[in-house]
Amino acid sequence: MTDSALAAALPSAPVARLRWTSLALLGALVVLCLGWELWWAPTGSGTLAVKALPLLLCLPGLWLHRMYTYRSLSLLLWLYFTEGMVRATSEGGLGQQLAIAEVLLTLALFSSCTLYIRRRLRDGQARQAALASTTGAPETSQP
Repeated sequence: MTDSALAAALPSAPVARLRWTSLALLGALVVLCLGWELWWAPTGSGTLAVKALPLLLCLPGLWLHRMYTYRSLSLLLWLYFTEGMVRATSEGGLGQQLAIAEVLLTLALFSSCTLYIRRRLRDGQARQAALASTTGAPETSQP
C-alpha cells in the first residue's frame, strides 16, 4: 500500500477524536448500567444488568470505525434515554441520580455518534472529490 493510499484509508483527526469520545462515553454508560443494577441501587435480583449487553456488543464496531454500528447505536440509545427518563421521574434518591446520569450519557453519546457519522460522510465526499479531480474522472453523487 502506498503512502497516499494509506493516508486516504486513515480517518482524519476530528473523526479519530470523535471515535475516542464515543468509546469513552459508551464505556461509561456500560459501567453505569452494570453498577446501577448490580451494586449501587439494584432493583430485584440484578437481572436488569443484562441491559448492558447490547451496548457491549457495539464496542468492537466503534473500535473498528464501522458506520453501521454508529448508526444502529444512535437508534439503540433512545431506549436507554427512555428508561432513564422514566426512572428519573419515578424513583427517588440514588436511583433518580443514576437515571439522570444515564439520560445525560445517552444524550452525549448520541451527539458524539451523530457528529462522527456526519464528519465521516463529509470526509468521504471530500476524498472522493479530490480523487476525481486528480484522475480527471467525473464525480458521482451519492443519494
